[in-house]
Amino acid sequence: MQKTVLNAVAPIRICDIGGWTDTWFAGHGNVFNIAVYPYVEIQIHINEFSDTQSRITINLENFGDTYDVNPDAISYDKHPLIEAAIDVMEIPKDVAFRINIYSAAPPGASTGTSAAVSVALIGALDSLTSGRLTPHEAAMLAHSLETEKLGLQCGIQDQICSAFGGINFIQMHSFPHASVSSIQISNTIWWELEKRLAVVYIGAPHSSSEVHKKVIADLGQDASDDGRMIELRQLAINAKNALFIGDFTELGETMNANTEVQRQLHKELVCGAFEEIISICGDFNVLGCKVNGAGGDGGSLTILTDGDSAQKRKLLNELAGRGYESLAIYLSRFGLRVW
Repeated sequence: MQKTVLNAVAPIRICDIGGWTDTWFAGHGNVFNIAVYPYVEIQIHINEFSDTQSRITINLENFGDTYDVNPDAISYDKHPLIEAAIDVMEIPKDVAFRINIYSAAPPGASTGTSAAVSVALIGALDSLTSGRLTPHEAAMLAHSLETEKLGLQCGIQDQICSAFGGINFIQMHSFPHASVSSIQISNTIWWELEKRLAVVYIGAPHSSSEVHKKVIADLGQDASDDGRMIELRQLAINAKNALFIGDFTELGETMNANTEVQRQLHKELVCGAFEEIISICGDFNVLGCKVNGAGGDGGSLTILTDGDSAQKRKLLNELAGRGYESLAIYLSRFGLRVW
């Protein structure tokens, strides 16, 4: 065979209203979230296999790390999520390939980057054999890598957002089974939302699985019926309804309310850096701030500004002067793409 190149991309996730209710301990839940650029990018260079070469070489461009993997004897010792994806997929015996993985989003930014990596990698490897996984199948398989293969605490929303793209309303009926509805809005609302949004990284990564463990311990045995979980489920509905009619004030209030529930879930979910950013946002008429993902002592938050573009730029310059990085984002109409 001639050398072949496969590409796969998957968006990351921001502004997850109702997060925490998509977990096993919540039982059922609602989540509103938004898929954005920058994509996670996977590129696979394929050649015929010979006994003198490694079957799979992985290049993690962001980390400057390149190493070989034997798909017949996988060990999860370097980058377990990537190795687990290779382990569960059917790999043709007659080819060798080099997998390049890249993301412009910082690692540990609480934007679902690891989920996007696994979704994109599963999509790329899936195209090497006959048949195709649906977006939902790819999302659920990616989720199982973290929970079943690696034993991590993980909700379902990140993988769904990466696989489907767009703006989503996810209804989890019974963990991990869920339906996904795309929030269809006019171009005017879409463009205005994109213009108003910003994502700010506090400069330190987080470990969502570790934060999950603390919250689970605090919630105890009746997590599903906890008042905070009930409120989070409703806030996802509120966010959906607000965006449908382009009510950005209501959407911002919903984001603020969600962050307040995160504070109530555990004192460590909204750290001092997040509180400083939220305080500064108050001086710039920001409508809403949502600590992304699980929160904790690292990661990022989504900011919804009031629509004044000059004021938004002043805010981001002020935050940059305090050492906080604004990520360049654009709303993603598409989820997993493979070609």
